Amino acid sequence: MKKLLFFVVLFFLLATMQQVQAQDKYQATWESLKKYETPEWFKDAKFGIFIHWGVYSVPAFGSEWYPRSMYLQGSNEFKHHIETYGTQDKFGYKDFIPMFKGEKFDPQVWVALFKKAGAKYVVPVAEHHDGFAMYKTAYSKWNAFNMGPKRDVIGELATEIRKQGLIFGLSSHRIEHWFFMNGGRKFASDLLDEKNDDFYGPAREESETPSAEYMNDWLLRNAELINNYQPQLFWFDWWIEQPAMDPYRKSFAASYYNKGLEWNKGVVINYKNISYPEGTAVLDLERGKLAGIRKLPWQTDDAIGNESWGYCAGNTFKDARYVITNLIDIVSKNGNLLLNIGPRPDGTITDDETATLLGTGKWLDVNGEAIYGTRPWKVFGEGPTESASGSFADQKKPFTAQDIRYTTKGDTLYAITLGLPLTTTSLKLLGKKGANGTVENIALVGSNEKVVWSQAADAVTIKPSKSYPSQNAVAYKIILKK
Repeated sequence: MKKLLFFVVLFFLLATMQQVQAQDKYQATWESLKKYETPEWFKDAKFGIFIHWGVYSVPAFGSEWYPRSMYLQGSNEFKHHIETYGTQDKFGYKDFIPMFKGEKFDPQVWVALFKKAGAKYVVPVAEHHDGFAMYKTAYSKWNAFNMGPKRDVIGELATEIRKQGLIFGLSSHRIEHWFFMNGGRKFASDLLDEKNDDFYGPAREESETPSAEYMNDWLLRNAELINNYQPQLFWFDWWIEQPAMDPYRKSFAASYYNKGLEWNKGVVINYKNISYPEGTAVLDLERGKLAGIRKLPWQTDDAIGNESWGYCAGNTFKDARYVITNLIDIVSKNGNLLLNIGPRPDGTITDDETATLLGTGKWLDVNGEAIYGTRPWKVFGEGPTESASGSFADQKKPFTAQDIRYTTKGDTLYAITLGLPLTTTSLKLLGKKGANGTVENIALVGSNEKVVWSQAADAVTIKPSKSYPSQNAVAYKIILKK
């Protein structure tokens, strides 16, 4: 009888545990997905690297949208393609694949550079709009493992990123392939050859709702990426916001978040615009920023290259000063910066991008404590220069040393000047008339030099240093009396 009672109790306990586990898991409903909380690693990381590397780096003309534009009659890419390679029925986008060799691709070198740049997570593009997968996949022969470099680029990067202590993520732009190559349907091109349908297709109109078959394929490819590579961040471009994608977006999120629970690792979905309701994933703004603090964590994805995300001849680049000051501005508003590079087709990274990454890392080596692991203060900052706001809004007017951004970590307040102060720095938000507290001490991050400061009714003033420990921006560590 006791043995029977034992098994009954055991059965009840196991059933109860399973029920609790089921309740803890995410369901494919917005109500369930709103239980999601952004993991601490993402909140702490602040800075990541995005990588656009693919077949489009071979023509290196215009932008990473070359595969679409070369089939759009009248475009500069269309004309350039015919003049350089011949007509699109004789030389199509697929013919660039053998030229995409990646013979100098070295994941160890890449990741070491990203780590030196101060990045905490890395997000390579797994598949761009062109439909060429940069990983070993069962769903298409058109991939980097079978063709071109003949290497599982995503797999190799995932291994090396984790080996060097960074967080691995990836992006999928697959859904946009529904329409991406459609220009080639309208004139004599290799898109009209049926044997290429599995690469170029469906090539439908952007106004057409994706078919259930195509959306299911999208879901299956994403599941394969999750199962095979276990990314802790999954980044999506804008087009998943199609109304027909609603159940697929929910199914993906529930499945991915449950995988995160299974792995015991916090995972992140990045989305644009209105693809996900607020609080169910992490908002991402392309080449843009927010004007003020957002309660929920968010992210900017921006490229060092000004004209193209992928490698492109004639591209111009942002310097380290631009990246550093905008990183500070973004972090002060509860955001992260995902900064993109576009390697050459041989797998090397340009000197300009390398210089910007190393310059950023040099600043973070000194001032990282004012960035990593911080949270916004009650006010993001002060100063004369207006911040850009919204998507596709570069910071046209450079910040100055009079522009201040604030971050906090525990009881410590950081005031970061977005330039080297050559005259007195004035922190008006810390004047005695305000309600922000009495300053007890101020130190210059990265320096043992005594800071000369005073707190008056209208502001805290800080005299310039004789020698600053870093270029481009300066961080002051402020202790307020409790």
